[in-house]
Parts: sequence; C-alpha cells; structure tokens
Amino acid sequence: MKERLVVIPTYNEIENIEAIIRKVFSLPEPFDILIVDDGSPDGTAQCVRDLQHDFPSTGPSHRLHLLERRGKLGLGTAYIDGFKWALSRGYRYLFEMDADFSHNPDDLVRLYHACADEGPNRADVAVGSRYIRGVNVVNWPMGRVLMSYFAGVYVRFITGMSVMDPTAGFICYRAEVLEVILHNPIKFVGYAFQIEMKFTCWKYGFRIQEVPIIFTDRTKGVSKMSSKIFKEAVFGVLQMKISSFFRHYIPRRESAAKLEESVDAL
Repeated sequence: MKERLVVIPTYNEIENIEAIIRKVFSLPEPFDILIVDDGSPDGTAQCVRDLQHDFPSTGPSHRLHLLERRGKLGLGTAYIDGFKWALSRGYRYLFEMDADFSHNPDDLVRLYHACADEGPNRADVAVGSRYIRGVNVVNWPMGRVLMSYFAGVYVRFITGMSVMDPTAGFICYRAEVLEVILHNPIKFVGYAFQIEMKFTCWKYGFRIQEVPIIFTDRTKGVSKMSSKIFKEAVFGVLQMKISSFFRHYIPRRESAAKLEESVDAL
C-alpha cells in the first residue's frame, strides 16, 4: 500500500512549481506529489510534465503525478478530485498544501507523524495551525491577519467546534477519514471548502489535532484570494450549520465498515 501523497492545486504557479516539487522530494521521509492543474495558461502543467523525467519511477509507481482539468473549477473541487484519485490508488495519508511556499514543506513530516504515530493522541486529521500558539503569520498586512483570525472566532461561534484555524489549508488526512466524508456532497469550492471539510470531520467524530506552524505569505506569483471567496466563507458557514440540523452523521466506525467495498470504485 502506498503511504503519503501531497495534493497541490495550481493555477499560474510557474514561478513556484519546480521549487516546491524539488523541496518536497528532498525531505528526509518520502512523499509522492499530485499536482492538480486547472489549465494554467502560464505553462505550469508543462513544467510538471518536464519534471516527471527528472523523477522517474521508484519501484511500482512514479512519485510525481499530474491531473489536468479544463479551466478554473475551484479549490475545493481540485482537492476532491485529487483525493479521489489518491484513494483509488491506495494511499494511506493525504495532504493538502499550497504551491507558493506559504506552507513550509518541512512541516509535512510533523503533520504526518501527528496522524501516523501510534498512541492515544493519534490524530485522524492534522491541521497546520497559524493560531494555536498566538498569531504566526509572516508578511501579511494587518487587515488580512485580523480578517483571518476573526474569521476563526466567527466559525467557532457558529459551529461549536474548537478548531483555532478552521480556514487553514495545510492538512493531513488519514485515508479512512476521506473514505467516509467524500461520500457526502461537499458544497463549497473556495476557501469555505476548508471550513466545511473540518466541520464534517468533526461532526463524524474524527479526532482533529492542530500542529503549530508559521505561515509565510507568497513572495512570487499572485494571490487567489478575493472578496467573493471571503463572502462565500462568511455566509456559507451559516448555511452549513443550518443544513447540519437536517443531516444524519453516521458514527465513523459504522460508516467506514459500510463503505469498505465502495472505496475501490473511486
């Protein structure tokens, strides 16, 4: 069974993509990479194809994979497509990470061990958290820091879950978590997707652990954040909470048993 896969969505990340791939592959523990590219006109996908020749197969499979989609279909659907691709190939631990080095690839190892190490505190979901120990954000304007921090306060108030950084996008999931929650419709496509995924994991009773990280804003390329994405997150949380009152969340063990056969068909 394959162990670790990092899913990295991209759109016009030509300035970062080679460096982030080489950095992940230089880590002391092996991680495979799946780039999910939404038709980047700057040649991001072609760069990945060229790099596949630099990282040939090791054993039964390649380490660098590319999933190309037509046009900008949204962050949420990129991750969902990437997760389904990975589950169908038997990966045990799946990671979300940005391509722009705002997430330090060295922290992948820490997220992995939070989910993989045996013991009573083992996590089902490990979240790279900017706010678990104060505010650990570098190069963001104060307005954006405040918006992000108080978005977390708002989400905790509305949903009742205790995650300090619910909008975080640097995450490790155990495969069995995604096998359960992806059999339910995930509605949001922007950054509200991150909130919805954590909320759904929490409602199913999966253990979420926050791992402190330092988030550094991109130095190359253009941010994808917009007011539309922010509004989706604000109003989507209310809609998500109300919808949860009319939805039955099967306990995770029962749910995993029922879905054991259907995972192979993803």
